[in-house]
Amino acid sequence: MSAPLLEFDDVSFAYQPRRPILARVDLRVDPGQRLAVLGPNGGGKTTLFRLAAGALRPAGGQVAVGGIPVRYTRAGLRELRQQVQLVVQDPDDQLFSANVRQDVSFGPVNLGLPAEQVRRRCDAALAALGVSAIAERPTHLLSYGQRKRVAIAGAVAMHPRLLILDEPTAGLDPAGVEALLRTLDDLHTAGTTVVLSTHDVDLAFRWADAVAVVSGGGVRTVATVDGLADPALLAAAHLAPAWAPLVHRLLDRIPALAGARPRAVAELAALLNDAAPLNDAASDDR
Repeated sequence: MSAPLLEFDDVSFAYQPRRPILARVDLRVDPGQRLAVLGPNGGGKTTLFRLAAGALRPAGGQVAVGGIPVRYTRAGLRELRQQVQLVVQDPDDQLFSANVRQDVSFGPVNLGLPAEQVRRRCDAALAALGVSAIAERPTHLLSYGQRKRVAIAGAVAMHPRLLILDEPTAGLDPAGVEALLRTLDDLHTAGTTVVLSTHDVDLAFRWADAVAVVSGGGVRTVATVDGLADPALLAAAHLAPAWAPLVHRLLDRIPALAGARPRAVAELAALLNDAAPLNDAASDDR
């Protein structure tokens, strides 16, 4: 088995003495995985991400990237940020340059890359996030959804192996969520491992291939999203059940639809629409 891209080994962290936010956490993210992190507000999701990105240092245990423990020196953190990029929930906490292109270029420029290489990275990241047309626009004139995309583009321009997104769909309308998920699919296909946090259990079921639930200072990893049908796991994290596993059980009771596994409402609607002629025919036969 290859080394995990990211590994937490017995990691603990507290902002105040004797009041741990995370306690003895073990977590593994493999290359190419799509991991959704679920949990209540204040449960430790953001802290987990900041530890992964080197913004926080564990009080105990070890964080490793590619099998190599993180070094909390200036050189070590610089190396880490070429492999792991964190995009925070509020894009206004991340955007600070005069215009979009300058903001997306900031990371590569600070790596000391040649100007032409910076330009290529910036252009590719802008294109990947669908914001090339607003490259010269001042960041303070962007819509919320545009600011989210520009913040992610700045991370993508660093060519990270692991992209971590804290609540990336928060504040987006349904069309914005769909567009963002398509972009994440494209990034994943291009070789970027993606981890995101969300309160939306349905989104996690639809998008992820594995889930980590943060609750009570611990992290429980679910090998597959089918584990989201576990009511005890969801109740402990104050999460509502996903609709898809429940619908799958109902579909299995219908011979013509047994085994169907829609993960999105659009997929379910299409399935039921295709099944309507079969149901009509069955009614006529009776």
